[in-house]
Amino acid sequence: MKDKKFDLIALASIPLVMTLGNSMLIPILPIIEKKIDITSFQSSLIITVYSIVAILLIPFAGYLSDKIGRKKVLIPSLIITGIGGLISAFAAWKIADPFMVILIGRFLQGIGASGAFPVVIPTVGDMFDDEKEVSAGLGVIETSNTFGKVLSPIIGAALAIFIWYLPFVFIPIFSAISVLLVMIFVKPPKEDEDENKQTFKNFLKLIKKVFRDNGKWLISTFIIGCINMFILFGFLFHFSNLLEKDYQMEGIIKGSILAIPLLFLCVASYVAGKKIGESKIVMKWVILIGNLIGGVPLLFIKTDVSMIYITIMLSIAGIGIGISLPTLDAMITEGVEKDVRGTVTSLYSSMRFLGVAAGPPIIAIFIEKNPDWMYYFLAGLSAIAILIAFFAIKPSADESS
Repeated sequence: MKDKKFDLIALASIPLVMTLGNSMLIPILPIIEKKIDITSFQSSLIITVYSIVAILLIPFAGYLSDKIGRKKVLIPSLIITGIGGLISAFAAWKIADPFMVILIGRFLQGIGASGAFPVVIPTVGDMFDDEKEVSAGLGVIETSNTFGKVLSPIIGAALAIFIWYLPFVFIPIFSAISVLLVMIFVKPPKEDEDENKQTFKNFLKLIKKVFRDNGKWLISTFIIGCINMFILFGFLFHFSNLLEKDYQMEGIIKGSILAIPLLFLCVASYVAGKKIGESKIVMKWVILIGNLIGGVPLLFIKTDVSMIYITIMLSIAGIGIGISLPTLDAMITEGVEKDVRGTVTSLYSSMRFLGVAAGPPIIAIFIEKNPDWMYYFLAGLSAIAILIAFFAIKPSADESS
């Protein structure tokens, strides 16, 4: 991995940028509601529209990365992300009623996101031949992603102190830095630089074969990834609203408290990526245990608990999700052939984005209609993920090492 250190750093900047470009808006959603006079549900759409577009386009980006090469998809995607940020920032700055134009900018960011973070996962898989190195590399990527989540509420809240829409302004700046890093340092394998001569028809046959042979466990990991991200972004959305409206926390203090569960998630991701190795059987049990740790604390959260108590419970839940995510990445990336890896991992990323998209608006409905059942619902989703991991992920004996 030492030979690929700078490649990995450059690739790790992409999930960091994508996460900052999305998650740093979460702590300022209540501020946006006040500034442009929109409801909580409308503000949740600023997160959701980004994710919905990405869900629809990620499989196409994955196919393109398999066909023409990872780097040729990554760089234009980052540029489009930056343009989307510029449009949202301009709307917030100059337009009297900017909500719809902000959504257009977020729409473009979603297009960019579809070809950025999802393509990073197969790129790491292509870089290493040893599965332990692939797992460790994916652990670094997932850690960068979660570290971005840790920084996001603090940076977002800090920027909003000066000008409420400043987080939108920084999205193109972060994107430009990532573009430069990828252009300079990322050197994909030679076969990814040459045009793949495989026809689309043959490619579809190969995909069908992959799902015929591995469909049960692949779809199971897709669903668990979706559930994990739904729970994470659901409780972050609620926690952000709770800190501001019930505990009167604002600015950097609010962002720092919101970052605590994410910090635990980040550390857990890093450790899991280092330790899981290449055994698919071990991965199955790590995924199951991660979702158990993530789900149990949610059963004990009420809407009228103290700030310290809910922070501790969500931090424990964050550890569980942090254990699960890099293990899911590794199982999928190492479980499929290189020539369809981009497409398969992109389908998985689509499911993760579906969780991101659905979490905030559904939790917003719970907050308004039935807040007492909100965390029971999230715990129930964790239970579903545990059952899926136990019954549907069944690695063969020869995958135990």
